[in-house]
Amino acid sequence: MTKQKIYGDELVAVTTAALEDVKAQDIQVIDVRDKHSLTDYMIIATGTSNRQINAMAEKVREAVKAKGAQPLGEEGKGDSDWVLLDLNDVIVHMMTAAARQFYDLERLWQGAEQSRAADGKHHSPDHVHEYSDKLKDRE
Repeated sequence: MTKQKIYGDELVAVTTAALEDVKAQDIQVIDVRDKHSLTDYMIIATGTSNRQINAMAEKVREAVKAKGAQPLGEEGKGDSDWVLLDLNDVIVHMMTAAARQFYDLERLWQGAEQSRAADGKHHSPDHVHEYSDKLKDRE
């Protein structure tokens, strides 16, 4: 029996669950289907250290492989403040709070006039992740 490959929303759910499992902070899911042709979703998550960011990437890689998805590529392994994992339908950005605030991807991809990253408050450990609650409500 072969595994059914996962796509889109299911891939987002598996990825966010894996990130939550390794205590990633401020996980944001951005639907870019109407803004970009290379992927459907961007997931941005904060890690407290380079070590945690590498653990986050490893956990996501294992979780999606277990569901039949094969990562297409990875950038920034090692001592990087930013690791990118390309899952085709989903691109995952795992970064330190400083790198996340500096690059401010949420503002770039959401087209927001003012970024929440300007004050860095949403990168704190106390920030509550809301996407998984939305997914649970849809089940």
